[in-house]
Amino acid sequence: MCGITGWVAYDSDLTRQHHTLDAMTATMACRGPDDSGTFLRPHAGLGHRRLAIIDLPGGKQPMSTNSVAMVYSGEAYNFTELRAELTKLGHRFETDSDTEVVLHGYLQWGESVADHLNGMYAFAIWDEREEKLVMIRDRMGIKPFYFYPTADGVLFGSEPKAILANPLARKVVDADGLRDLVTMTKTPGWSLWKGMEEVPPGAIVTVDRGGIRSRAYWKLDAVEHTDDQETTVERVRELMTDIVHRQLVADVPRCVLLSGGLDSSAVTGLAAAHLASQGEQLRTFSVDFLGQEQNFHADEMRDTPDSPFVRDVAALVGSAHRDIVLNPSDLTDPAIRRAVITARDIPAGLGDMDTSLYLLFKAIRAESTVALSGESADEVFGGYRWFHDPEARNAKTFPWLAFRNALTTDRASLLNKDLRDRLDLPAYVADQYATAVAEVDHLDNASPFEQQMRTICHLHLTRFVRMLLDRKDRASMAVGLEVRVPFCDHRLVEYVYNTPWSLKTFDGREKSLLRHATKHVLPQSVAERVKSPYPSTQDPAYAAALQLQVKEVLAEPDHPVFDLVDRSWVHSAAELDSHTMPSDIRTGLDRTLDLYHWLDIYSPEIQY
Repeated sequence: MCGITGWVAYDSDLTRQHHTLDAMTATMACRGPDDSGTFLRPHAGLGHRRLAIIDLPGGKQPMSTNSVAMVYSGEAYNFTELRAELTKLGHRFETDSDTEVVLHGYLQWGESVADHLNGMYAFAIWDEREEKLVMIRDRMGIKPFYFYPTADGVLFGSEPKAILANPLARKVVDADGLRDLVTMTKTPGWSLWKGMEEVPPGAIVTVDRGGIRSRAYWKLDAVEHTDDQETTVERVRELMTDIVHRQLVADVPRCVLLSGGLDSSAVTGLAAAHLASQGEQLRTFSVDFLGQEQNFHADEMRDTPDSPFVRDVAALVGSAHRDIVLNPSDLTDPAIRRAVITARDIPAGLGDMDTSLYLLFKAIRAESTVALSGESADEVFGGYRWFHDPEARNAKTFPWLAFRNALTTDRASLLNKDLRDRLDLPAYVADQYATAVAEVDHLDNASPFEQQMRTICHLHLTRFVRMLLDRKDRASMAVGLEVRVPFCDHRLVEYVYNTPWSLKTFDGREKSLLRHATKHVLPQSVAERVKSPYPSTQDPAYAAALQLQVKEVLAEPDHPVFDLVDRSWVHSAAELDSHTMPSDIRTGLDRTLDLYHWLDIYSPEIQY
């Protein structure tokens, strides 16, 4: 896992720009604390920061051979098989790294190397033979990848901050950037920064003297599912077992993120069994909040605390478990908030859900370098509550926006009325929804209900999950931790996507296929547990601390945050009783503080 960046310019001599390339590369130091390298030619520069995971001495980058150079971030989980295949085709390898396998794969298959890869990756190849840059991103968008067209080429990077370190990139945020930030619609290719785009998941972007072109090498297709229930469950079990085994391969300490929910517990059980067969004990980590279990009360999203279920799983599998327990002062520390915003480059406004994730990863990094996560199972298997809520399902909008909760309910309420009017968010959401629905393929014989549920699944796998994957990657890589997501293996995604909804819920519950495929490694309590999302503190001291901080913001009348945020809304929220504060108001305070710090850190030009 690493950070990559680069610059292609056809009308310039980049050999004189090593200081700029070094500055771009330096912004990725958190993603790659183990090594740094650059590659410079007249019309191309590549920068790399390395987090060593496989073949610690042999995977140095940029890696080059035969007039082709590459910077690579991620893991190809099938690199052993690919190396054997390429060796038979005459290739010879000098290292044991997956990076060299991918480079030789390009030499053998060209851009079609993407079709051969199983993994999470974002990589760029400069082909001196054709003076061409090739940028390839994994199918699900697990690894971030951005590019910024210039007058005579392109800038690219794992994160926007690498691109913004180049003087050619302007720190401008326009109306469309703000619209997507507020609405949670995750427009494909969206970047907050004007002029910057994402390399789309499952896409290849090429740059040459003729311009920039993008093509998809993978998408979700509708395929008839012919397996019966028993066969489907067995196939999911086989896939999950193979995926977890592959993703445990590393030359550094590994662990699993354990929340006590079905998803992470399934990964934990499969991982623990595999490592036990090799005489190794699995490490597991959980995040919790001081006093949360003792003072827990059910709310709109969570029926039970996580801790009892975590203990059940750890006891069953015999993992070496550690709870990372946080208190309100940890979660509201402005320095931690700024670190999270810097990691993500955007004011996401998720509050303690972001800061706790960052602090969890920071604590884990002291003991492990690779962590497996249960992220994305809800999108793949249909686990969120709104999948099963008729009102949210039938709404003519994104289901997660129709389902009322603190994160999605009236996210624009804190904005100035003039800004809300200019953005016209309802029209933007409606346009994005129509565009997203039009991309879904259906089987000719599918019932209206099956078509509806396929559409909802597609929306989650191409929109919603990408927000969560970006969040997890940025928070983990900010502390040099590689997080792997078994549920994003494209083989599993394709197979489960095409199972009818009746099979996904055959026992009358959410995620039936996953529950039955992995029940042999789960305690009964977890197998029967109702879906519970990532935890959030319920301590009123958190809201009280937010109020104190926004009062300090209110004392700065000329701060640019009030060009975006309604001062009267903030003032009213700051005066509420923190013990009875509605969750959506607390979320609004978090968004206000995120915007405040983001404006200070980046000093962007806002155009709307």
